[in-house]
Amino acid sequence: MNTVEALSEKAVNYFLEGYNCAQSVLMTMQEYWGIRNELIPKIATAFGAGIGRCGSVCGALTAGVMAIGVKYGTEEPSSEKRLKAYGFARELYRQFEARHGSVLCKELIGYDLSDSRQLEKAYQSNIFEDKCPAFVRSVVQILLDFEV
Repeated sequence: MNTVEALSEKAVNYFLEGYNCAQSVLMTMQEYWGIRNELIPKIATAFGAGIGRCGSVCGALTAGVMAIGVKYGTEEPSSEKRLKAYGFARELYRQFEARHGSVLCKELIGYDLSDSRQLEKAYQSNIFEDKCPAFVRSVVQILLDFEV
């Protein structure tokens, strides 16, 4: 198993253990890059299920953007220094959308998780185990493709 496959599966395993999609991606990438911060995975918690079950942008994708910020972000108020992070975030977004047809959680999984009845149906259908691992996996794969 190569590095990309191993790390993608690590992220999926975190997800299947009970971490949400955002936490799983961010934890995997920070461990791979050797970045230690007590805020990870806490900072990613509320991004799961399209930002707190709102069905908005996929939590795995938002965690990918957070990971880009962790690695390529700047502490300086310089727009020039942000350009690399912006470019990677834009490319991650585009590749994710091209692979999956949408970036929105509710479109990706077919349920509106802000509605309690649909949330229950989503759990009963095992949609999280059936679909979400692919989103987690692909974000990690795309991020690893950015390695320079």
